[in-house]
Amino acid sequence: MKSVEIKGLSEADLQRRLADTRQELFNLRFQLATRKLENTNRIRQVRKDIARMLQVMNERRVASVS
Repeated sequence: MKSVEIKGLSEADLQRRLADTRQELFNLRFQLATRKLENTNRIRQVRKDIARMLQVMNERRVASVS
């Protein structure tokens, strides 16, 4: 997911998408532990997506305080 797409989401959508992405990361880690994960790069992509979402949320929080 691109940061431009993330910035276009509303706060509620962003929260929902963040929860879904964290659940996906959990599932990927579980598949990795059971040796059923085929694309290990997906873990890295999901972690970066989570970081992007958190960054946008923090930027909005700082902007609303100022």
